Amino acid sequence: MRMGRIGGRLALLHGDRALDVEKASDGRFAAEPDRIFERWDEFARWAEGRSLDDAVPFSPAQVGAPVLRPAQVFAIGLNYQAHASEAGVRPKITSPAVFTKFVTSIAGPYDTVTLPSTRVDWEVELVAVIGRPGHQVAEKDGWSHVAGLTVGQDLSERTVQLEGPVPQFSLGKSFPGFSPIGPSLVSVDEFADPDDLALSCALDGEVLQDGRTKDLIFSVPELVARLSAVVPLLPGDVIFTGTPSGVGMGRDPERYLPPGGTLVSTIEGIGSLSNRLVAGPGVQGAA
Repeated sequence: MRMGRIGGRLALLHGDRALDVEKASDGRFAAEPDRIFERWDEFARWAEGRSLDDAVPFSPAQVGAPVLRPAQVFAIGLNYQAHASEAGVRPKITSPAVFTKFVTSIAGPYDTVTLPSTRVDWEVELVAVIGRPGHQVAEKDGWSHVAGLTVGQDLSERTVQLEGPVPQFSLGKSFPGFSPIGPSLVSVDEFADPDDLALSCALDGEVLQDGRTKDLIFSVPELVARLSAVVPLLPGDVIFTGTPSGVGMGRDPERYLPPGGTLVSTIEGIGSLSNRLVAGPGVQGAA
């Protein structure tokens, strides 16, 4: 099953066509996509095998983030060994580095992102969305608590992130537009192997990152277990699972996103984000 936010409304998706869920269910399910996660199992049963004969075409301009206001947004740092190495972290990582991205940073898959400085970095990530609440979930049950997977970008303003007596990961990664997700949420059963998906990002056609989720140090089920060991997970919660190597800060010389470019982030079996970049006030290249 693929679901998304089309024209602000919950829809089942098939290619470039969308079935409005509220209308197709005769009001059984609300039009607001964020509300569906509290009834995810019921919704999944209803959607299974649902005819999409009445689906209608939609355009990219109508597509929003599949989850817009989750109660909790978790993010995992240094969750690919090659990325940890390029960040200068050499010892074996034995526990996930967890931070949050504030909810107001969430944006749609085709939204324009305003760059607040000349030090904004890219990080393509697999994003898991919780569909079944859980506290102290066993790793073997982790996938059963995931509603689906989507594409995410963990954009990062590196000066804010790293200044001060201690790093400010959450602030540096939470400017408006710094968490685009989409274009759809794909249920776990749609993947032959949800633990091994290709992911990449490119700037104006130049590939910047190219990896596979099988290289995650902490898999999605293990992250569900580790996070829920401390924090009860709620329907609609979002987990950014980490990025592969190839980020700008890890290069020599360092490299950052320029105004005027388009950043495309892709994950196998899900689709792509395409976010145009513009300069904020006072940033070189601003109009």
